[in-house]
Amino acid sequence: MYWALKAMKFEAILFDCDGVLVDSEPITNGVLCTMLNEAGWPITPEECMRVFIGKTVRSEAARIEAHTGRPLTDAWMAEFYARRNQRLEAELVAIDGAVAAVQAVHAALDGRIACASGADRLKVEMQLAKVGLAPYFEGFVFSGHEMPATKPAPDVYLAAAAALGVAPERCLVVEDTVTGVAAGVAAGATVVGYSPSPLGHGSPQALRGAG
Repeated sequence: MYWALKAMKFEAILFDCDGVLVDSEPITNGVLCTMLNEAGWPITPEECMRVFIGKTVRSEAARIEAHTGRPLTDAWMAEFYARRNQRLEAELVAIDGAVAAVQAVHAALDGRIACASGADRLKVEMQLAKVGLAPYFEGFVFSGHEMPATKPAPDVYLAAAAALGVAPERCLVVEDTVTGVAAGVAAGATVVGYSPSPLGHGSPQALRGAG
């Protein structure tokens, strides 16, 4: 990766978090699937992953309410966050090779890397700390929840590039979902799709199709 970066002359790398740095999607979607089943939507784990990967739960509120016949309340979301975080704290691991890759590019680019996620900040920072990656992104963690619009809008990647002082066109984005790829492309960055398996990631064909 170091020599590829030197050859391509990117000045910064912007990483998505879930599915790129940490193997969180099966855990998070497992909790979501269970809670949706409890609420009256008999969605399967596979369908839950297909519908929600790369998206916030609230962005699919209308779909959830249509299938459950109930409003998506703040109380329900609070319970989801609590159950999700409990399992992430207990079970989360880094994506294979992610820690070494981050260490290498952090050194190669003099620290010009950022984590730009569509998830809430508490989740992102907790996950990075859990797998030992927090020191490499200190001061450069960005949440779509804190932007005018989250992915697929480019806001979170534009904010990360600006904070690093690098034009988006000189940034390499690493993403694993169609939603995230669309955000990186819209920001004007070059996007690399990461799809090691069908579980918890967009397919290579879908990522290519998103740009």
